[in-house]
Parts: sequence; structure tokens; C-alpha cells
Amino acid sequence: MNNPRQGYITQEMVELEEIQQDRNRAYWRANVRLISNLLIIWGFVSLGCSILFVPLLNHIQLGNVPLGFWMAQQGSIFVFVILIFVYAIQMDKLDRKYRK
Repeated sequence: MNNPRQGYITQEMVELEEIQQDRNRAYWRANVRLISNLLIIWGFVSLGCSILFVPLLNHIQLGNVPLGFWMAQQGSIFVFVILIFVYAIQMDKLDRKYRK
């Protein structure tokens, strides 16, 4: 019961491998794009809103606290936690889309 094709690579196998590699590359590009966008937001909030733009944000009051101070103390932490949830939800969608 020897299969004459056993041990041989067929054109169909090569095409299936190329399709899988294309899907893997697309998945990786989407993953890197998501991480890059979230890191940009995180950097803007943690560096920009908490350090660089504090004098501008302090003109806005959040309750009795200036917004710049609040962002430096609490807001950037809240944004970071929100970004973690966004990442988890978006990666779940990517995994389903690419069947990972």
C-alpha cells in the first residue's frame, strides 16, 4: 500500500503553504499595527498629557482638581488599563479573523 506521492511535494502543497504564509504575514502586520497604535496613544497620554501639556491642561478643572495634575496622578493609569482591555478585545477579533 505504498502511495506513489508519499514523500513528494506537490504544487498544491506549495500553494497551500504560500497561502498560509500570506495569512501569517497579514496577521503579524495587523498585530504590529495594533500594538504601534496603542503605544502611540499610551506615549501621548503618559508623556504628553502627564508632563508636556500639564500647563495647558491645568486651565481645565476636573471637579476641584486641575486636569493636568489629575492626568499625571490618575488619568494616565486609567488610560493604560483601558488600553489593555482594548488590546485584548482587538486581539480576540484578529485571532478569530485569522483563525489563530
